[in-house]
Amino acid sequence: MFKIQTFNQISEKGLVRFSKQDYKVSPDTDNADALLIRSQKLSLDHINPNLKAIARAGAGVNNIPVEDYTNKGIVVFNTPGANANAVKELVLCGLLLSSRGILSGVNWVHDQPDDIEAAELSKLVEAEKKNFKGIELKGKTLGIIGLGAIGAQVADAAIQLGMNVLGYDPEISVEAAWRLANQIEKQENLTSLISRSDFVSLHLPVVESTRNLIDRKVINYFKSGAVLLNFSREAIVDEQAVVEALNSGRLANYVTDFPTPALLLHKQTILMPHIGASTDEAEENCAIMAVDQLKDFLENGNIRNSVNFPSLSLERSGGYRIAIINQNVPRMLGQILSILADKDINVMDMLNKSRDDIAYNLIDIESAPGEETLDEIRAIDHVIKVWLI
Repeated sequence: MFKIQTFNQISEKGLVRFSKQDYKVSPDTDNADALLIRSQKLSLDHINPNLKAIARAGAGVNNIPVEDYTNKGIVVFNTPGANANAVKELVLCGLLLSSRGILSGVNWVHDQPDDIEAAELSKLVEAEKKNFKGIELKGKTLGIIGLGAIGAQVADAAIQLGMNVLGYDPEISVEAAWRLANQIEKQENLTSLISRSDFVSLHLPVVESTRNLIDRKVINYFKSGAVLLNFSREAIVDEQAVVEALNSGRLANYVTDFPTPALLLHKQTILMPHIGASTDEAEENCAIMAVDQLKDFLENGNIRNSVNFPSLSLERSGGYRIAIINQNVPRMLGQILSILADKDINVMDMLNKSRDDIAYNLIDIESAPGEETLDEIRAIDHVIKVWLI
């Protein structure tokens, strides 16, 4: 039986996909095979000798020390795209809130006295509505930095609203590029996109190259009065540079899902309490996707949507399956196969893939290997983890 330790509130629609016959799922499980989390911050203290995988029900993994877990042979999964629609809808909300006097208008109405006469309120509304005038999105230019699952959906929605859409993503995958609408005008560099955009929306992970990507130098390329939207991560933006740009008028508004004390009192900010993926549907989608990926890994050794291991899927060909994680160095596979041959264990099928400094192998064999055989493979230099599926 596989043991799954859960953290945070995981949607029941995901958890029910673990069969009670094959899985024990609990926040109190010890020596778990896998951890299922949302925002829980992990450390090396969460590792046990049996731990093989972490599944994050969400896209970001900045709450997981991925490199440390990789070195321990622990696969880290995320759920890209599962919450994309929820974030997309909030970005559209941000576009509308920043282009119209919606919030100020709503606040003004609620500030009127409860005992005001209907005729007087109607007269006041007609007199004051000019103070809440805005602009239409149709015909304006939206620059999208990051064209993954969320960025692509934001682009599609903006096109439907009649906006001109520019896109920039130097790390885009071939698969993601195929999904993009042909109306998106691809930009060769960041500054060309920013200098042409009335609105700029960020959809990037936090990595070393994106940390403080929007800094003082980059902000100087914004159109005067442009709007910056950040529904990715706080660290992508140099907050002090944004405040200075708001004060100078370089930016008209900063819309973000990541409020900080420095932004709270600034009237040109629209701050949301990190609710981009806070919908029932997004939480269910993320949980279902995370659970399915964990099950396929624990039951078959297949890897899909890992942030630190190669994608690998091998259909079962009967018999038994060995999963092996090793450092990506030469002659590893030969040593492993040599041990199996010495034990007269016939290999039926196999698949080997690497990613950066890590390699992963699935080997289907006809007969069950003894623990002695598995220990011999574990004893090979640079082998990190071996288990029988």
